[in-house]
Amino acid sequence: MAASPIHLVSLSRRERTANLNVGSFNPNKKHTDKARWVCFYPTYINSKRSVSDGRKIPLKSAVENPTLNEIKDVLLNAGFNIELENKVFPREPNKYDYRGRLRVQLKNDDGTPIKQDFKTRESIFLYVAETIPKLKTRGATAKTNQAQTQAASSSGKKGKKK
Repeated sequence: MAASPIHLVSLSRRERTANLNVGSFNPNKKHTDKARWVCFYPTYINSKRSVSDGRKIPLKSAVENPTLNEIKDVLLNAGFNIELENKVFPREPNKYDYRGRLRVQLKNDDGTPIKQDFKTRESIFLYVAETIPKLKTRGATAKTNQAQTQAASSSGKKGKKK
C-alpha cells in the first residue's frame, strides 16, 4: 500500500493571523464592556510632553502636568462613566510618580455616543484639557505658588553696607 504524499503549505504570519481576533477588539463585545472603553492617560493632554512622548492633542490646547484626580473630576462632572486603573503609560520615564489610567465609556451598545458633544476620543481629550485650567484647585495652587515665590524672593537678607 503506497502512502499518499503529504503536501506541506507554508503560510505567512499575516495569513495565519488573518482570522484571529487580536487584542481587546472583538465585534461580539458590546460598547458597555470595559475593554471597549477609551483609555485616557494624563500624558495625552500634558503640555510638557512631545507628540513622540505621547501627547495626543495640539500643544496650544494642552495643560501643564494634569493629574489623574483633575481628569476624573472633569469627566464625572460631564456625566461620563469612568473606571480608574493602576497602570503606567509605557513611555513614562518616572514610572512611580505618574501612575494611573482612566477608562471612559464613549458609546452606548447601539454605537451612538453617550454624549452628543463627544463623538470621538480626541473631543474628550480637548474638552478635559480646556476644562482643567478652570478648576478651583488649579487656580488655588497657581495663586499659592506665586505667593510662595514672591515671599521667598523678598525674604532674603540683604547684606549690611560698611
